Amino acid sequence: MTAEPVSPTELGADLRHVRSWIFDLDDTLYPPERQILKRVSERIGHFMVRTTGLPPDEAKALQKRYLMDHGAALGGLMKDYTIDPEEFLADVHDVPLHDLEPDEGLRAGLERLTGPRYVFTNGSTRHGERVLEQLGISDLFDGLFAVEHARLVPKPHPDTFALMLDRFGLDPATAAFFEDTVRNLDHAKVLGMTTILVGPHAFDAEAPFIDHRAAALGPFLAAAILPGDPT
Repeated sequence: MTAEPVSPTELGADLRHVRSWIFDLDDTLYPPERQILKRVSERIGHFMVRTTGLPPDEAKALQKRYLMDHGAALGGLMKDYTIDPEEFLADVHDVPLHDLEPDEGLRAGLERLTGPRYVFTNGSTRHGERVLEQLGISDLFDGLFAVEHARLVPKPHPDTFALMLDRFGLDPATAAFFEDTVRNLDHAKVLGMTTILVGPHAFDAEAPFIDHRAAALGPFLAAAILPGDPT
C-alpha cells in the first residue's frame, strides 16, 4: 500500500527573509474558542435591528450579506443607512474580554521576532488596545492599524493594505502577515508578503496564496527559523 503524503506541520518555517511582522488581531493572536468575535457579531446584530427596523432573522441575513459584500457590516450600513461610525464602533466592541488571558508561549514566540511588530485589524482602535492589554502583550507591538486608520474600509480592500504599509513604512517583500481569514491573505500575497494562515482550520485551506499554516500562533513562532538563526 502506498503511504499517503504527510501534511506539513509548519514547524520550522523558514522566515529568515522577514524584517517586519504584521498580525491580525481577533482569532489570530488568541484562539477562536474565546468567542470574542461572536460577542461582537451579536452586538452588531442588535445594532442592525435598531438601525434597520428589520426583524432579527432578516437583520442577521443582511449582516452576513454586508460582510460578504463590504468586508464588514459597517460598510453596508454606511451605504444604506445614516449612522454614526464612531457610535457603531464603540457600541459593537463593548464586549467583555475576561476569557482572554496572557499566554506565555505566545509572548515567548513574539519576543523571538527581530524587527517591528504591528497589528492590522478590522476592529476599532480601542478594541485593539483592550485586547492587547488583556493578553499582556501591548509592549511588544510597535503600531496598531485599525479600521479608523483605513478610512473605515476594512481588509481585504487593496487601498486598506496600501494605507497600512504607508503608515508604517513597510516593504511587503520582507513582511510576514498572519491572518485567520483566508480571503484577507490574497491581496497580501499579490503585494509580495509572506502569508501565514492561523487557526484550527488552517490546514483545511487550499488557497494557492497561503505560504504557511499555523494551527496555533505560539508553537509556530517558537519553531520558525528567523533572521540570525543558524542554517
